[in-house]
Amino acid sequence: MSKLRVAAFGVSRDGFGAGLEQSLQHPMGLGGMMLHEWAMPTRTLQRMFGNETGMLGIDDDFAARGFENVGSWILGRNMFGPIRGNWPDDAWKGWWGDEPPYHVPVFVLTHYPRASIEMKGGTVFHFETDGIEVALNRARDAAQGKDVRIGGGAATIRQYLRAGKIDEMHLAISPKPLGSGEALFTGIDLVQLGYQTTEHVATEAATHVVLTRKS
Repeated sequence: MSKLRVAAFGVSRDGFGAGLEQSLQHPMGLGGMMLHEWAMPTRTLQRMFGNETGMLGIDDDFAARGFENVGSWILGRNMFGPIRGNWPDDAWKGWWGDEPPYHVPVFVLTHYPRASIEMKGGTVFHFETDGIEVALNRARDAAQGKDVRIGGGAATIRQYLRAGKIDEMHLAISPKPLGSGEALFTGIDLVQLGYQTTEHVATEAATHVVLTRKS
């Protein structure tokens, strides 16, 4: 059965899912790239950059699992780019260049309409202005029975958590604190929402925790 899930989402030891002051120079905010240090050396991530080598093991297993059975994605607007407000033009097409790593339809949450963008490799960005419920329905239709993955950011995950829509979350918790940023679980009671830990394994680079919502 199709799931709505979060996968390979980096969180600092002190609970932040991104740093402050996101910009073109700092896509994850100040210090935020530290949250992905566990994933960058893995074979799964290295292949995205055209490299055939990379580390295997538990971290790579979790990185690879994040892409399995995914038929569509949902992203908050900040995950698509640093632009705020109305779109000034159609020049910006995302952080990943001409061929993003999604290879399936991607639904970007925004308050400002924009025409869909078809990229190389099968990624099509759709810009959703009708809220999280409509975006999820469209993402499920596009996924054709496969899972829908929420790529972030933290605010988008919180919205879907509060709505009771996320079935499973894999968090990769860094051993390092970030100090400040966007807190992932502000105002969220995971126990009350019915989540329980179903996997828990640590490596030198991250503690991998899978939270599953009780059916």
